[in-house]
Amino acid sequence: MPAGTLYRGREGMWSWVAHRVTGVLIFFFLFVHVLDTALVRVSPEAYDTVVATYKTPIVALLEYGLVAAVLFHALNGLRVIAVDFWLQGARYQKQMLWTVVAVWVVLMIGALYPVLGHATRELFGS
Repeated sequence: MPAGTLYRGREGMWSWVAHRVTGVLIFFFLFVHVLDTALVRVSPEAYDTVVATYKTPIVALLEYGLVAAVLFHALNGLRVIAVDFWLQGARYQKQMLWTVVAVWVVLMIGALYPVLGHATRELFGS
């Protein structure tokens, strides 16, 4: 490893990879979202069919994954800003990453019912 590099294949590198992967996933979601929303101008019936498929339990799991990606990307982005602009950021980047992960886990637990509650009721009843 060259001297002076911040990421050395440990937590910081995995954070870097996860930030890029979540960014790409969010981009593709936005791309599909724009396409399916534009479908209403082409064929309202096709749009209704597509939107009906979004109410399935499998799509609810995908929505939970989207929430996970957006939350991690946002929280890690704040950490990256702190590392870049705070003079002590590089020194504390590992602790900030574990703080991001802890906050992310708490928020994901809190998102379970709002995101997956409908799918659970549909699969297992009220």
